[in-house]
Amino acid sequence: QVQPVESGGGLVQAGGSLRLSCAASGRTFSSYTMGWFRQAPGKEREFVATISWNGGSTYYSDSVKGRFTISRDNAKNTVYLQMNSLKPEDTAVYYCAAGRQGTSVFRYHYDYWGQGTQVTVSS
Repeated sequence: QVQPVESGGGLVQAGGSLRLSCAASGRTFSSYTMGWFRQAPGKEREFVATISWNGGSTYYSDSVKGRFTISRDNAKNTVYLQMNSLKPEDTAVYYCAAGRQGTSVFRYHYDYWGQGTQVTVSS
């Protein structure tokens, strides 16, 4: 079992960058696929990026591909989301999640969720 805790959100101008971190408690962090999702006001939670247990496989939504990078450091029980060239439409609460399935875009494949961190991109 792991408990993700996100940090690093904030207010940034369009074109700027932020790095989100997700620290997960638990001794088995390295065995979990990790994912980032986001939810904008009035919208459903959507997939952003995912990374396999060893970092060897990553996958991104089309809306962030080429701008965001997911990575992990299993020694630190932490997964990161580097967000560059931010756009106002990236504004959302960003959630970190852990699951036992392989890399997946589906929320139901993730068992443990953090509380989220707010990212606001001003135009």
